[in-house]
Amino acid sequence: MVAAETKICDIDGENGKLIYRGYEIGELTKNYSFEEVAYLLWYGEIGEKHQLQQFNKDWKEYLDLTDTTKTIIDSLPPNMDLMGVIRTTISSLGTIEFNWKPSISQAMYLTAIVPSIIAYHTRRKKGLDYIPPNDCYGHVENFLYMLNGNVPDPAHVSALETYMILTMEHGMNASTFSARVTASTESDIVSAITSAIGTMKGPLHGGAPSGVIDLLNETAKLENIVEYIRTKILNGEKLMGFGHRVYKTHDPRAMALKEKLTKFVGKDEWLDLAMEVEQICIDQLNELKPGRSLYTNVEYYAAAIMKAIDFPPEMFTPTFTASRMVGWTAHVLEQAENNTIYRPQSIYVGK
Repeated sequence: MVAAETKICDIDGENGKLIYRGYEIGELTKNYSFEEVAYLLWYGEIGEKHQLQQFNKDWKEYLDLTDTTKTIIDSLPPNMDLMGVIRTTISSLGTIEFNWKPSISQAMYLTAIVPSIIAYHTRRKKGLDYIPPNDCYGHVENFLYMLNGNVPDPAHVSALETYMILTMEHGMNASTFSARVTASTESDIVSAITSAIGTMKGPLHGGAPSGVIDLLNETAKLENIVEYIRTKILNGEKLMGFGHRVYKTHDPRAMALKEKLTKFVGKDEWLDLAMEVEQICIDQLNELKPGRSLYTNVEYYAAAIMKAIDFPPEMFTPTFTASRMVGWTAHVLEQAENNTIYRPQSIYVGK
């Protein structure tokens, strides 16, 4: 059943295409920054130079945390996981200024602040001081800087920015649907995004690609990677990071990530290993499982990037959330343009 008409995103699984507002995803990752693609999803067009200058200026005003927000994070239970921290902190922002209808400035604020929430909580758990954002850095670069306090490696920034653009939006998935359902009641955008984050928290939707990380960890120790991969396939074991339930051919997100990463061959051992293992897996799958069309999916290279930038597995879903904030808020804005409350039917099967 069709849940909504949208101008935001189109997924062509048969032909391996992902399109944001009429632009193929590979074109966007090659030519535009995270902020510029966010502008496209929110406004429906690529911004002019003067528009983007003001947009970036406004964005940077939203990056830092208020003392109130820091106090809220400080008061959360110590055993709350990072996704719970993001969900609860975002929910706490829902003051009367966020009443219906939602605005792009609200979408920008909620998107800009998530990396700061992640960085603040992560450093606090390690007993480290909060590092405020640097005005000289873009959104993704600031994310890495606030986490580590070091000048971010350009290869890592480029790889992570590409990944975050690729995962900004992906049609009517579970979390996006949750956001639109909440928005359809004319609730505020904070409530809609809180619904989406709660949905993303479930391991069937936003789970970390721990299997891919395990694969890379194992192959890093081996002299004969080909024999290891071949044995796994012959034993009927699943190769994590290969195959996708939507894309019946190459996952365009994985292809865009790989294209970006080829520019950094020899500059990071984990990215180099990931590219070597991918080719071995593809060769062996083609030989041992011909006709199955098992191509690399976005999770494979996402795991490689997380490993390269030293993100632990528990950082994967929060990072995914930080990028998908753009898509969720774009859908909330679109829902508000011509709103009708969702009222699905159910079939009674009780006594």
